[in-house]
Amino acid sequence: MTEVQYTTLPETRVPVSAEADVVVIGGGPAGIASAISSAENGARTLLIEQRGFLGGMGTVSLVPAFCPFTDKEKPIIRGIGLELLERMKSEAGEAFQQEYEEWLDWVPIDAEALKRVYDDAVLEKGVHPLYHTFVYDVVLSASKRQIEGILIVNKSGLSLVRCKYIIDATGDADIAAKAGVPFQKGGSEGELQPGSMCYLLSNVDRYCFQQFLKDTQDTVQLHRTVERGIAEGALPEGRKSISGLAWISDTLVGVNFGHVFGIDGTKAEDLTRGAIEGRRLVERQIRFFRKYVPGFEQAHLVASGEQIGIRETRRIQGDYVLTAEDFMQARTFEDDIARNAYYIDIHLANSKSEMTINHLPPGQSHGVPYRVLLPVGIDNLWVPGRAASSDRAVQGSLRVMPNCFAMGQAAGTAAAMAACHSLTSREVSVPELQKRLLDRGAWLGEGVVQG
Repeated sequence: MTEVQYTTLPETRVPVSAEADVVVIGGGPAGIASAISSAENGARTLLIEQRGFLGGMGTVSLVPAFCPFTDKEKPIIRGIGLELLERMKSEAGEAFQQEYEEWLDWVPIDAEALKRVYDDAVLEKGVHPLYHTFVYDVVLSASKRQIEGILIVNKSGLSLVRCKYIIDATGDADIAAKAGVPFQKGGSEGELQPGSMCYLLSNVDRYCFQQFLKDTQDTVQLHRTVERGIAEGALPEGRKSISGLAWISDTLVGVNFGHVFGIDGTKAEDLTRGAIEGRRLVERQIRFFRKYVPGFEQAHLVASGEQIGIRETRRIQGDYVLTAEDFMQARTFEDDIARNAYYIDIHLANSKSEMTINHLPPGQSHGVPYRVLLPVGIDNLWVPGRAASSDRAVQGSLRVMPNCFAMGQAAGTAAAMAACHSLTSREVSVPELQKRLLDRGAWLGEGVVQG
């Protein structure tokens, strides 16, 4: 390993560019819901996003569909997340709205419609968005238990944002890590779930494809088609299922298929390699589709993800670590702020290994306690989303977009409550937080009365 070399930069004066009660960093589902709920509850809220739009993996990486909002019997992810899903359906056009009106699980994502929905949703609530901006570092208090500000970098230069409370919705716990919060990453040997380069194909024939499935035992034959493509060298070894097809229209489909291995989403070098290898893999997959899959003979690549999709990086050490046993026992906690029913979905770490999948029975879910959002050692920071405090198995379930909405709504509400009364994150009244979440439409389990 090459030894890291260092240099010393000269001391510099940095302007203060903004002040806010609550700063949300990261504009994916966790950050969007955090910012909306923070502003709704009366806090001056700044939302910082490194791209020129919101949406996270659904817009940046073109993940083709939302994971389930239900436990296969009823919606359990409600509130802000469910409202935004319905707004996207309406914004995507009449035909889309009619087809997916009753859907709450695996709804295809119209990325351009979703970008507009998210812009409008945060602006309507008085959130101040700041796009094209990275967080360079954090400024800690003398006790090192509070973040007093963040250094940001953008086209305007380097500046300081003063803040009272921080929500780290980066998905990678970037802010928590900069603040010294302990974390875990990957499996026992450091292995990480692979990335996927998702993409959009036009000029495809949905009817022809559906006839192919109908005539050949549905997805069983599709699985065999992929295996044949691998055996004949048309595809690399690895993922054997094209389960990730989401039809936006009869001629436009989003695709999540195939893996790029060994990508650490916290490293720019790995993201660079993932982008290059991912685009090469997409080109190979399209040639496979044209040759092997009816309805795709004239498929045309419209767009690939700006970034390879990342499933797993850091998991913070929080006041509670949600475990696989909690998941399998469908446990409820006194401080629940959300429910989760998505299956444990850990993708293979290399082309020879197998996926790990564990389901709860229909109608069952487990609680997500407030404590998993609270990183140890810091008193004014929340970490909702895939980096919340859990073991690796549960992270494979908790990481998906609907869950991120629910955790973000809780984090933003709690941060605004803390700001209103000058409390630490751990001094927020959990019963009052739960009441506010219920009043805003969240669902916290059977027998818990909605507001």
